[in-house]
Amino acid sequence: MENKIALVTGITGQDGSYLAELLLEKGYEVHGMVRRASTFNTGRLEHLYQDQHESRGNLKLHYGDLSDGTCLSNLVFSIEPDEIYNLGAQSHVRVSFDQPLYTVDVGALGTLRLLEAIRQIRKHKDVRLYQASSSEMYGKVHEVPQSETTPFHPRSPYACAKVYSFYQTQNYREAYNIFACNGILFNHESPRRGETFVTRKITRAATRIREGLQDKLYLGNLDAKRDWGYAKDYVEAMWLMLQQNEPDDYVIATGETHSVRDFLELVFKEVGLPYQEYVETDPRYLRPSEVDLLLGDATKTKEKLGWVPQTTFEELTRIMVHADWELARSEHAVSLRKAG
Repeated sequence: MENKIALVTGITGQDGSYLAELLLEKGYEVHGMVRRASTFNTGRLEHLYQDQHESRGNLKLHYGDLSDGTCLSNLVFSIEPDEIYNLGAQSHVRVSFDQPLYTVDVGALGTLRLLEAIRQIRKHKDVRLYQASSSEMYGKVHEVPQSETTPFHPRSPYACAKVYSFYQTQNYREAYNIFACNGILFNHESPRRGETFVTRKITRAATRIREGLQDKLYLGNLDAKRDWGYAKDYVEAMWLMLQQNEPDDYVIATGETHSVRDFLELVFKEVGLPYQEYVETDPRYLRPSEVDLLLGDATKTKEKLGWVPQTTFEELTRIMVHADWELARSEHAVSLRKAG
C-alpha cells in the first residue's frame, strides 16, 4: 500500500509542526501550505528537514493562502491529498478584536474555500478533512464542563469565525457526504507556542527575569481559568479522528481547569522567584469581552478514539520553563560576549 498524502495548512505554527512530525513518523508524504511573506517563518520545521533523510515520509512546502480560493483549489488538485488538516488561522484571540475582518476572512471564509475545493475534487478522489475548532467557541459558557453538545456563545471575532467554520464543516459533511471532522481543542501549549500567548509569555519572562534580562512582566486577567494540555499530545487526537470509519466531532481536553495565576505560580516557583514581585496587570491586555472559565469533557474522545492526555499541567509547565530557560541562558551568554 502506498504511503498516505497529507496537506497541512498552518504547518509553520505550533500544532502544524508537531502534526508534521507525527505524520512523517507514520510514513506520510506531508505537504504544508505557508503564506508568502517578507521573512521566512519555518523555524519550527527546520529540524524536520535536517532529519528528513532518516524519515519514512517526506516534507514539502507550498506557497498558499486561505484567503485565495483559486490558489487553494489548485493546491488540492495538484497534491491530491488523502487527508487535509486545516490548522491555518489568525489564532490570537486578543488580536482578533484589533483585526476582525482579516481574522474572519482567514478563519471562517478560508475554511469554506477549502471545503469547496474538497467538494470539487471528490468527484474523483475522497479526501478526509480535519477542521481545527476551538474551546473559545463556548465563550460565555452555558454549562460546566463543556462537551460536544454544549451550546456555543462566542465572545470574540476569532471565536465567531471558528463557530462559522464548525457549522460549515458539519454542513458539507451532511450535504455532500464529505468525511469531515471538527476537533474542539481546549488550550494546548508547548515550547513552540507563540511568544504573545499568555503561557509562553509567562515562561519566557520568568526565565529572562531569572537571568537578569528582563525586569517586569505585564499581563491582563490573572483569574481567567483554562483547560491546558500539551500540544504534542493533542495532534495525535487530530490524526485519530481521520482514521475512524465515520466522521464525527470531538472535544480534546484534560478535564482540569487552572487559572492564569496558577500557571504563574508554578512557573516562577520553578525558577525560584516569587511572581508577585515581578508581575503587574496592564489593561491593554484585557479583552473587551472576557471568557472566564473553560473546562472540557473529553469522555466521547476517550471512548471512541481511545485518546487520553499523557502530560499533566505540572509537567507541561516544567517542559516549557526548561526549554525557555535554556533559551534565556543562551541570550544571557550572547549579551555577556557583546558586553565584553
